[in-house]
Amino acid sequence: MYALKNKVQLIGNLGGKPEVKNTESGKKLARFSMATNEVYRNASGDKVTETQWHNLVAWGKLADIAEKYLDKGKEVAIEGKLINRSYTDKEGNKKYITEIQVNELLMLGVKSAE
Repeated sequence: MYALKNKVQLIGNLGGKPEVKNTESGKKLARFSMATNEVYRNASGDKVTETQWHNLVAWGKLADIAEKYLDKGKEVAIEGKLINRSYTDKEGNKKYITEIQVNELLMLGVKSAE
């Protein structure tokens, strides 16, 4: 059960092509967003789709895969953990960010003919 303490699993569509950088230490980093949709019926019986956006971070080989294969709209399944961090912006305001550090990535949907 210890492995379940901080575990996130999502299936959704990418909001754009990953932004890839190399850190000063030489590690590759990919940042991208994913939308998940939940569909339900409200009290009056109308169908409602609720979209949540998630910020994702992948390192190393996963960043290589993200850079090479991921693109806007692609459906993917990810598994990872929640990371909370903060920083101070140029105006001196403290900003807080919650992201998902991706440990596993699975591309879903139809293969395109390349």
